[in-house]
Amino acid sequence: MAYHHLDPDALDPTPDYPCDRRGLSDAAELAALHLATYEMAPGEQLSRTYHYHERREEAFYVVSGRLRVETPDEEFVVEAGEVFVAEPESPHRAYNPAGADGRVRVLGTGAPKSDIARPYPDGTAD
Repeated sequence: MAYHHLDPDALDPTPDYPCDRRGLSDAAELAALHLATYEMAPGEQLSRTYHYHERREEAFYVVSGRLRVETPDEEFVVEAGEVFVAEPESPHRAYNPAGADGRVRVLGTGAPKSDIARPYPDGTAD
């Protein structure tokens, strides 16, 4: 049996990421599940690009603040205590608008872990 008790704030942030990302999957040696915390100041986005995954199901639980998620058809506002889910092949960009009045903290999870983000060519991310 193996157990891991982790404090995300004690982990090193992911280098060259557009927000403060703390990868829990590697720290916990998870083989199948992607798990990370994200903290975004106003004007920052959660991922590197407007993207989709071919197989990964993703869920973003908003711990604090208000997350915005842009999709090809609409923009969602996800409040603290709510969850946004993106199914495979569903383009999205999660972000904190430049004019927001505070930070957003999110717990992101998805499976399978190894399904990389594919840039969405019609994305309007700036």
